[in-house]
Amino acid sequence: MKRIALLLVLLFQVVSAQELALVRQEGKFGYITKTGKFAIEPKFKAAKNFSEELAAVQENGKWGFINPKGEWTIAPSFSDVKYFNSGICVVQKDKQWLYINKKGEVLKMPASEKVFDFEDGVAFIKQNAKIGLINTKGEIVLEPTYEIIKSFEDGFARVKNNEKWGIINKAGKVMVNVEYDEVGNLFKNTTWARKGEQFGLVTANTFTAIEGVTKIWDFHEQDNTYAKKGDKIGFIDLKGKWIIEPKFDKARAFTKNLAPVQEGKKWGYVNLKGDYVVQPTYADAEVFSPDGLAPVKDKEWGFIDLTGKLVIPCNYQITAGGFVSWFRKNDKGFIDGLARVKFDKRWGFIKPDGKVLSEKWFENAELFQK
Repeated sequence: MKRIALLLVLLFQVVSAQELALVRQEGKFGYITKTGKFAIEPKFKAAKNFSEELAAVQENGKWGFINPKGEWTIAPSFSDVKYFNSGICVVQKDKQWLYINKKGEVLKMPASEKVFDFEDGVAFIKQNAKIGLINTKGEIVLEPTYEIIKSFEDGFARVKNNEKWGIINKAGKVMVNVEYDEVGNLFKNTTWARKGEQFGLVTANTFTAIEGVTKIWDFHEQDNTYAKKGDKIGFIDLKGKWIIEPKFDKARAFTKNLAPVQEGKKWGYVNLKGDYVVQPTYADAEVFSPDGLAPVKDKEWGFIDLTGKLVIPCNYQITAGGFVSWFRKNDKGFIDGLARVKFDKRWGFIKPDGKVLSEKWFENAELFQK
């Protein structure tokens, strides 16, 4: 019986944690499921996307929060709100910014010159023009030390002091010394950096210059990235060695072992040897999604598969964000089987077979979120 009860609880959690998308229809906001049906009918004049299974909506000029069933969980009493992260949200009440939990209770946190959003368990704190870190218990993880701390990505953040950059983790530990004029995001203990006029890679906190390189982009998903030498772009590995010599005018990251590259005014895709798998025939091109489809542009955007076949005609506009674009790392194109597109001034979602989700279009539509 205990096992059955546990299975029922897990099943309930899966169902209740389904992703919903914020849409606008006839001037009102509601939420749809991935079947295209309304989970919450459009009835709000103002609303925000879900975060951690709560969505902010406005009633009578005040913001509160609803659950995926459309029920109020935190009564509307705030003049402004942000998004939940780590079980905490930043809200404004009586002209003051505060932290609340999912019960709507105000949390006591250390004094700060500005109230910052939580990001995966930590938030910035500002004292005497210096930035540090606190955790969800209000404990200071890192004393205010830095002039700037950028947003955390995959558990690491770039920091700045005295015009020099480095990288820390969420515990405040220095992963890359604060001694570079520029630094990228950390990937597998490696990042790119610039010292004076020299660009190179920092691995295990040791800088190695790459001769002649004038720019390096962040590593994405694979163990390589693109870099510029002279006026051409090629690809280097995690050790800084060229795997594809610089010969392209523009490039984007490798995913699915294919990368978009531009020669002249046209984009195509190359493999890890630098050979074209898709000839440069498009006006623009984006990286492949985990679904194995990539957005390509003629006059508008369509999608190709890994063989280069155009499987969805170039009839759409695409973008990563909508009327709320706080979500980072949302690549253009397909995300978990659906792509957000615009057609004839209206927004909707298409499936990998090119069919429109429930054949519905909206005045606007956001990405699906829990």
